[in-house]
Amino acid sequence: MSVYAFFLKYKFEVLIFILLYTRHLNMRLCFKIFILSYSFSLLFISCNQKTESPRIFEGYHHYLDEIIISKKGAFRGIDLNNNSAFIKKTEKVPPIESSPEQLYFEYALDSAMNYSIQYSLNHDSLEEISLQINSNDLELVSYLFCDLKDFYANKLPNPIEDKGHVVYNGNEGSAKPYNISLSDNSSTSKGVINMVIYRDK
Repeated sequence: MSVYAFFLKYKFEVLIFILLYTRHLNMRLCFKIFILSYSFSLLFISCNQKTESPRIFEGYHHYLDEIIISKKGAFRGIDLNNNSAFIKKTEKVPPIESSPEQLYFEYALDSAMNYSIQYSLNHDSLEEISLQINSNDLELVSYLFCDLKDFYANKLPNPIEDKGHVVYNGNEGSAKPYNISLSDNSSTSKGVINMVIYRDK
């Protein structure tokens, strides 16, 4: 029997076979596309999860992770009496100003908020840390001030507060305790937070 004659005799069966086979190929193709899309989605999610850093201070504004950085030390993993080499290594960026008496750093948190840190030294020993946070967002500044108050109240209990000025005493019983002074010096148009960590005389 010729191919032509076979087709004429079994034309319906051949058409059904071609239709089923074509559908089978399309289903396989769709299945492969689905598997590839799903794999790429999982890979994308996995990559995003790996790039997100874990929170340091859960329950506080995420800017505290960038400002305070570490739970160790008085501030950013730094303690009074640390030397300039240790401070530079901890900050990881070159200071804007540098001298034997001070190291000055500036950072931008976003387009509307920045902060500066001044480390004052005496004979290459850290004597005082001054932090200033500036922003045009008064509501955010108020929020951060409250978070800083709560954070240091949990770290150093029994603060003394008076009209937006808070003093914390650290290392009670130590031979060289230190104080932390925190204040909200915002105006009606600009938000300013100041914090000073200094040796208790």
